[in-house]
Amino acid sequence: MEQAVPLAVPLGQAEVFQALQRLHMTIFSQSVSPCGKFLAAGNNYGQIAIFSLSAALSSEAKEESKKPVVTFQAHDGPVYSMVSTDRHLLSAGDGEVKAWLWVEMLKKGCKELWCRQPPYRTSLEVPEINALLLVPKENSLILAGGDCQLHTMDLETGTFTRVLRGHTDYIHCLALRERSPEVLSGGEDGAVRLWDLRTAKEVQTIEVYKHEVCGGGPALTLWHLRSSTPTTIFPMRAPQKHVTFYQDLILSAGQGRCVNQWQLSGELKAQVPGSSPGLLSLSLNQQPAAPECKVGLVAGASGGWEAGEWAGQSCPSLLQVLTAAGNSCRVDVFTNLGYRAFSLSF
Repeated sequence: MEQAVPLAVPLGQAEVFQALQRLHMTIFSQSVSPCGKFLAAGNNYGQIAIFSLSAALSSEAKEESKKPVVTFQAHDGPVYSMVSTDRHLLSAGDGEVKAWLWVEMLKKGCKELWCRQPPYRTSLEVPEINALLLVPKENSLILAGGDCQLHTMDLETGTFTRVLRGHTDYIHCLALRERSPEVLSGGEDGAVRLWDLRTAKEVQTIEVYKHEVCGGGPALTLWHLRSSTPTTIFPMRAPQKHVTFYQDLILSAGQGRCVNQWQLSGELKAQVPGSSPGLLSLSLNQQPAAPECKVGLVAGASGGWEAGEWAGQSCPSLLQVLTAAGNSCRVDVFTNLGYRAFSLSF
């Protein structure tokens, strides 16, 4: 009697399409829910996936726990940036910002609450929005990207209240100076510009490319704002896409698989490898955690830090978690900032 030989059943077209999507996926942005239990990740196909951090970090976690709770089509193009308020997830794509209610998304009711478009110069102009920044004191949102301008939107009324002009090329990142109503923006024109939100005026410009010490090329550099001078040049020639302060360290990520941890003096303290060939965004939980667990997140695009709390039954106290995403379909999860524990995946 002949032994039966198992036949290879070809994948259906849908499965093949999904496999190709994952192969060519880039995750541009991440944001943590207000409660800290969930993580939203946005990709180059305009999709947003919601992951349960509490389930993935549980001692009883299974492989299914590392998959999205829900995935939905948010934009026609890439989701370049996201931030969270106490109730909403805000996402930005090509020329538009949308709002989603966290409570409805978690019920798998993924219907946008509103959509706004900045007042561009022509109706044919649809520039990408690379960065979103919340200004809590004035309950506003600042948007910046391909039109080289910063737009301020009142979150209460949904109206755009001011435009800040000065950059001559794409704006990639924004940062808020919390002690004063000032915002920093960085763009492809080689300049970092400081804006006073009270007067809507540019008050300082650092033209990085003009400083010989930086070599005119990509170099991670620590600057003294008051004197507009570089204080530390970090020995890292690979372009860095996301940089942030964390306690007495600087975290950076970009070209390459590693999240880099630097001393302010320029000494490389650690390089923690992940699974993606390049990283685009980082996010860290810096709020006080519940007694059972403290969770931090790091993700790759040019956005700011997001934070939250999570109370897990089986999670050790003072656990630090870092997540990083970029040129793959995975979001790497690093525990205690020291090693990659596992990956979430679209």
